[in-house]
Amino acid sequence: MKHIFPFLYVVLSLFATTNPLHAQWIQTSLGGVFVRTITVSGTNLFVGTSGDGIFLSTNSGTSWTPVNTGLTNIFVNAFGVSGTNLFAGTEGDGVFRSTNNGTSWSATATLTVPYVYALAVSGTDLFAGADGDGVFHSTNNGTSWTLVSTGITNRRIFALAVSGPNLFAGTFGGGVFLSTNSGASWTAASSGLTNTDVNALAVSGINLFASTAGGVFLSTNNGTSWNAINTGLPPNTPVRFVAVSGTNLFAGTDGDGVFRSTNNGTNWADVSTGLTNTVIWVHAVYGTNLFAGTNGDGIWRRPLSEMITSVPAEGGSTDLPAHFSLGQNYPNPFNPSTTITFQIPRNTFASLKVYNLLGQEVAILANEEMKPGTYEVKWNASSQAGGLYFYQLKAGETIETKRMVLLK
Repeated sequence: MKHIFPFLYVVLSLFATTNPLHAQWIQTSLGGVFVRTITVSGTNLFVGTSGDGIFLSTNSGTSWTPVNTGLTNIFVNAFGVSGTNLFAGTEGDGVFRSTNNGTSWSATATLTVPYVYALAVSGTDLFAGADGDGVFHSTNNGTSWTLVSTGITNRRIFALAVSGPNLFAGTFGGGVFLSTNSGASWTAASSGLTNTDVNALAVSGINLFASTAGGVFLSTNNGTSWNAINTGLPPNTPVRFVAVSGTNLFAGTDGDGVFRSTNNGTNWADVSTGLTNTVIWVHAVYGTNLFAGTNGDGIWRRPLSEMITSVPAEGGSTDLPAHFSLGQNYPNPFNPSTTITFQIPRNTFASLKVYNLLGQEVAILANEEMKPGTYEVKWNASSQAGGLYFYQLKAGETIETKRMVLLK
């Protein structure tokens, strides 16, 4: 009988280390809507929805106000900001313009194809991507539009992005096209892009990221060539959107939540703790938070400080881990998924593995060369039997082991 007590002590200690208040994603007061687009304009955060119009928050999502006066179509797919002008692309009525932070809206000139899925601003130029007719260009805030699609062979435009003198258009089924003359002519820019269903484009310095139905791709030469950057993402997962925050990337997936990369997509880590809806259509950085829009559960928010591993400080220094460490999983006990965090202070090969009571390896959560930073991985133990498990970090000369309980 005395042999039972050590095991009971282990189990009780695991319960005692559970931290139910561990920071994670939380749903804002804007719930129950299908979010299609998010943008930031000054101190204002705007959300466009599929069927509920536009909402505005000025307090980081604590409260939201509908701003739909004059908006005759409440299916909003895209935003564009140009000075004091806010533009909204709709699904059937073209583009609307507000000059007073959404207090009122007015329709711009009619487009031949009014299904607008993307907007982009470059100086005084406004571009709209339509599903079926390509790209439209306006130099007068939408008072008039010109179709500029010569060279685009697939005119289902779902994404637009500006990088210096270059304008990129992402299509559904035709990959990426590049224009260097404000859309007057286009050339294909999809070599190496093995999935040509492009949902979104994002620019960070010389890096161009394409979110596709088959993961994320990176080009460092204006689309001349592309490489898949999906290590750590679920295989063949559709990625709806990539948001950039300094040297950090956040990928929103269609069913697997949000992932973060600190090395331009070389590898990704799951940062979805707390999300009950993992179908992410769009997200944006606003202040000190990352906001994610879901396909029916509205807007969720999580502090960047929980997910960003290297935060620039004054003088250009960075706050990196001082030593190797392995955190206690949370929640704990759990069923069926739990999250484990660990810290790497220098470039090294690291592995994180899970073992059962017999010492048998049951899962490999990380096993690769890693850069300095804080990492977060999720273990789904739905295929394992309930009971006590151990997880072990091996990094450099460090070996650290902790215990967790799967309740079934």
